[in-house]
Amino acid sequence: MDGFHLSNEALVDLGRRQRKGAWDTFDVAGFVALLQRLRSREDEVVWAPAFDRSVETAVAGAVPVPRAVPLVVTEGNYLLHDAAGWERVRPLLDEVWFVDVAPAERVRRLVGRRTSDGEPAEQAQAWVRDVDMANADVVERSAGRADLLVTLVADHDEDHDARAAGGTA
Repeated sequence: MDGFHLSNEALVDLGRRQRKGAWDTFDVAGFVALLQRLRSREDEVVWAPAFDRSVETAVAGAVPVPRAVPLVVTEGNYLLHDAAGWERVRPLLDEVWFVDVAPAERVRRLVGRRTSDGEPAEQAQAWVRDVDMANADVVERSAGRADLLVTLVADHDEDHDARAAGGTA
């Protein structure tokens, strides 16, 4: 789904660059059209976009999906969102799983991703606090529409580490 981010230039023009990643910063109609083409299986190959994190932009026609592919897995925060065109996504998917991550772990992972791309820690923390967590609130409200809820456990859980080492927590 990240291949459907609007370009940074378009987001600046729309006054949304400071909230990139919010539900209204994607080409939802384009994503719906891609899903419709994949479901119809009329085309020999459907070319999907990718997202290049090194330049923070979508790349059109980067992922070939041949008709013979028996299963297509997509991911994205707004697959279950029920407004602004996103409500057209769910009927095009056979099954949707919601992956739930504890807020503290979500923050840790998001800040880590941003800093691993070279962003200063303070700037990354501010973005996650001010933008990503607001988006997470929107996403979490859709969890009840999922076919399956998968709860992830932090991979750096000190209590778990102590138990695994034979200690107590």
